Amino acid sequence: MVTAVFAYLGQSRHCHPAKTPLTTSTGTELVGVTVGEAQNPRKTIPRAIKLTFYRILFFYVLSVLLLGMIVPYDSQKLIFANSKSSTSSASASPFVVAITLAGIDGLPGFVNGCILLFVFSASNSDLYIASRTIYGLASQGKAPRILARTDRKGVPVYSLGLCTLFCLLAFMNTDQDSRQVFGYFVNLVTIFGLLTWISILVTHIYFVRARRAQNMPDSSMPYTAPLGIWGSYGALAMCILIALTKNYNVFVHDRKTYGTFDYKNFITGYLGIPVYLIMIFGYKWWYKTKGVRPEEADFITGKEEIDREEEEFLARKAAMGKKKGGWFYRTFIGWLF
Repeated sequence: MVTAVFAYLGQSRHCHPAKTPLTTSTGTELVGVTVGEAQNPRKTIPRAIKLTFYRILFFYVLSVLLLGMIVPYDSQKLIFANSKSSTSSASASPFVVAITLAGIDGLPGFVNGCILLFVFSASNSDLYIASRTIYGLASQGKAPRILARTDRKGVPVYSLGLCTLFCLLAFMNTDQDSRQVFGYFVNLVTIFGLLTWISILVTHIYFVRARRAQNMPDSSMPYTAPLGIWGSYGALAMCILIALTKNYNVFVHDRKTYGTFDYKNFITGYLGIPVYLIMIFGYKWWYKTKGVRPEEADFITGKEEIDREEEEFLARKAAMGKKKGGWFYRTFIGWLF
């Protein structure tokens, strides 16, 4: 479950910032951060969310199905098959193993190059999201003001520098067992990723409740979740269940390790939960905040600005006229990439 959650949260994702339409590969949580820099968000955001489902279906479900039909579960070429191996290698990627078993010369090297490119893309997008998140907090006075400073091009350089410093933690791989350290990072990423989705789901549940309390129909929204509030309740229950059980193996010992407790994986696997609760209730206690009643939720602030930007975008698009040759790309290629 740890690996599956990490794959779902951390695979290649890319969003084009200001002055370009927004697109995502995976990770719909990124849409909430990039919405402020997307053109015509009432159209591009729903499209990005819908296409994410098909991309996950195509890149994950279909590819895993094909890999399972090609690569034996006990293949000695897979990295986990060799328990003595202390280092990880891209050559043990199931995609590379499948190509090797198929006897296609040259293609494994090409796939390894693609993996390197995907990792770079994911790192780039994650730095973008992290720096913009800290910049947003600083702009609202919930982080040091210096982190809200930008250069002439609008890049939050101090926030970006702070996020880049955390990337140096990756050099821990050079001092210890790289696979073990990578496992610790995966544990941390997955628990905080699940907590992020728990926050998103709780927010959506309260959002729908507030809309209903103020008699705002679904037809007034540019996009609504396919399964509505009940889908969020179900997803919330699953996220909580996985967050609590994804590292159950730290409590289970075999004969060789009987009597020992894997405290390192326990800490990295569950550290996020107390930190998450302390941050939430600590903030509420410190600032004496109160909950917002559904009938008092604010749906108006910011709407006027979005309306004005949408009118400007549509007017500019109408003035430019319809571009030739874009239909084929949008219909058959753009949705995928």
